Amino acid sequence: MAGYVRFREDLCKGCELCVYVCPPRIIYLDRDYTNRKGYHPVRIDEMEKCTGCAHCARMCPDSVITVERE
Repeated sequence: MAGYVRFREDLCKGCELCVYVCPPRIIYLDRDYTNRKGYHPVRIDEMEKCTGCAHCARMCPDSVITVERE
């Protein structure tokens, strides 16, 4: 099953909890970008590797992650 993850990067605080629970290890902290709150948000460049497990969304303390499954 494949998945698609969306981050509300304007609200992401860069806590990296989602990074540590992602089984395929595709989520990373984007240190080259700062959101409007002054934090480095997380990103995914290899979305095709997402399994749709939603561990990242469940771990996010601010509920800024949405996971859709195909």
